[in-house]
Amino acid sequence: MQNFLETLATINDSVNSFVWVQIGLVLLIGTGVLMTILTKCFQITHIGHWWKKTIGGVFEKGTHNKKDKGAVSQFQALCTALAATIGTGNIAGVSAAIVIGGPGAVFWMWVAAFFGMMTNYSENVLGIYYRRKNKEGEWSGGSMYYLKDGLGKIVGYEKIGKFLAALFSIFAILASFGIGNMGQINKITINLESAFFANTASPILFGEVTVTSLIIGIVLMIIAGIIIIGGLQRIAAVAEKVVPFMAIAYIVGTIIVFCFHISSVGAMFAAIFRFAFGIKAVGGAAAGIAIKTVITQGCKRGVFSNEAGLGSSVMVHSNSNVKEPVKQGMWGVFEVFADTFVVCTMTAIVVLSSGYIDLETGLAAEGVNDATLVATAFGNVFGKPGEWFVAIAVLLFAFTTVLGWSHYGSKAVEFLFGLTGVKIYRFIFVIMIVSGSLMTSSIAWDISDTFNGLMMIPNLIGVIALSPVVVALTRNYIERKVKGKKDVEPMLSFNKTIEKEFSQAVKDGED
Repeated sequence: MQNFLETLATINDSVNSFVWVQIGLVLLIGTGVLMTILTKCFQITHIGHWWKKTIGGVFEKGTHNKKDKGAVSQFQALCTALAATIGTGNIAGVSAAIVIGGPGAVFWMWVAAFFGMMTNYSENVLGIYYRRKNKEGEWSGGSMYYLKDGLGKIVGYEKIGKFLAALFSIFAILASFGIGNMGQINKITINLESAFFANTASPILFGEVTVTSLIIGIVLMIIAGIIIIGGLQRIAAVAEKVVPFMAIAYIVGTIIVFCFHISSVGAMFAAIFRFAFGIKAVGGAAAGIAIKTVITQGCKRGVFSNEAGLGSSVMVHSNSNVKEPVKQGMWGVFEVFADTFVVCTMTAIVVLSSGYIDLETGLAAEGVNDATLVATAFGNVFGKPGEWFVAIAVLLFAFTTVLGWSHYGSKAVEFLFGLTGVKIYRFIFVIMIVSGSLMTSSIAWDISDTFNGLMMIPNLIGVIALSPVVVALTRNYIERKVKGKKDVEPMLSFNKTIEKEFSQAVKDGED
């Protein structure tokens, strides 16, 4: 068995390296750069507009309203997407990037996020434009639909479009069980046991697995089951209440830690920029951190956190009650901004101020555990309650990620097997939660990371191939909504029936 696991790990490492390092990051950043250029740097040139139309207009009419019973509100769509993106990647993922890649990894996390804004924007624009209603009256959209009905409708690419759509769906299902389920539950279990049960003797079930781990898994399975079986409407209702609370509470906590280390803020940001380009360690350290490692860790962990380019969050954005594709695209821009530039940056500040990262050499102290580093940093300021706070934050972040990914997986299953398959999938997904709490090997997490990256490739091929559609929709929206031209007909859906229905509604002031 041990030989099998070692062989599996070796194969996975090779595939992971190819997906993330040799092709994935180039394709990812390249797509972001391409869409930024083609949309004339929309995230900067129209920053006032997209800010006003997203979080700046959160209390405007329509943002929370969902007349369509098959849809969720724009704010619920954002919260559900953030529920899936703001997870362990924002805590353990950021600390891992810094421990492995040094402070400079944060800079590349920002770079990936800046261009990722337009990748996420493009995904969501295409998701809304190519969506359709299923037999239950619920919107269905995502990479698989714009690959099939967008790329697949280009002459000569019919089979390729269908093949890539099926491939994306398969990878999304597999990733939902790994990164979206067992990996998150495993992190919850580890952090809860470390914070609340470290000094409690618990009977061993097998290996290093305790009865406490099993109990945590069963409780999480029951709670998740009640929510997930209720479908998107119930998931969105929970996300709308939990996500704003957990994000604000975590940011406030990190700001307090930041204030305790305000004197070293200059050194922190100096280290981020100094080590961004792989400057060798100084001060007698044995070795520096290679530029390849810095860039890879920053970009990889950034994408793992905000999911821009994976094609995942578009599956819930497509369920929004919005009619304008570009309007939901702007929520995608804000999603990446909130996830990386706000939450991940605050985590980075906590990690860099912990004292476990040498700001002169860029290297982590010997024996540092990146999984519990943030909790330790909070503990240095608040004592044991600080560790409890992070454990609860990880619980909320990771658990809502599980809820969000359950929807992503169900939409992928729906595309391949129909609505009957969705019911079976949800049952299996809920049962698998317990196995996440019993995991002791990192191989399951590593394989999940690979499937996460594999989703990205067919999705980004679709985004690049359909970039003219994104540009046309963006130009059409700007002409009508920014420049105020009344004689321009709106572009809202590839489906002529939906296009006609939505066009009249938009003309009547409903967008």
